[in-house]
Amino acid sequence: MFTGIVETTARVVKIEKENTNYHFTLEVPFGDELAIDQSMAHDGCCLTVVKVDKEKKQYVVTAMDETMLKTNLGTWQVGTEVNVERSMRMDGRFDGHIVQGHVDQTATCTKVVDDNGSWRFYFSYDATNAPSITVPKGSISINGVSLTVVDSEPGMFSVAIIPYTYKVTNFHNFKPGTVVNIEFDVFGKYVQRLLEQYMKANA
Repeated sequence: MFTGIVETTARVVKIEKENTNYHFTLEVPFGDELAIDQSMAHDGCCLTVVKVDKEKKQYVVTAMDETMLKTNLGTWQVGTEVNVERSMRMDGRFDGHIVQGHVDQTATCTKVVDDNGSWRFYFSYDATNAPSITVPKGSISINGVSLTVVDSEPGMFSVAIIPYTYKVTNFHNFKPGTVVNIEFDVFGKYVQRLLEQYMKANA
């Protein structure tokens, strides 16, 4: 479980393919603090640490075929900057929103607007089989960043980014065409499923 408050960014330093699995080696400032079997969110996708090199501050995570198909990990290259967050602690403040690290689908950045001190990012996604919808002032996770929805229409939404978030996450790399991971609000997904079941039962 995560909060969507990105700790820092990690850098992909090596990519290896083994059958249908991909092994990603990343370097991160707190790499010497990591342990095998630890869960971490990578651009919002929960992956398990399988190897650690504390001296180099590097670690390895493995993504299987299903993960590669549903996320933007297939766009990663050596040098790619990735938002990372370690799992939520239960002895501190909960600053974001509940993020499971289970990416629902990808979205594409369609426009970036400079709001003279902040930025507005617009995204489109396939709403055909979307597990949820966005609502104005609702929560959404983009590449693991907990954000508030500004504009909301079927298949489209926007978020506003302050300078701090722009600087410390990989949002500063986004441009039209950038593919990102999105996770809809978990409560919204449950409400939608209940409503769907209610409508079917009363059809």
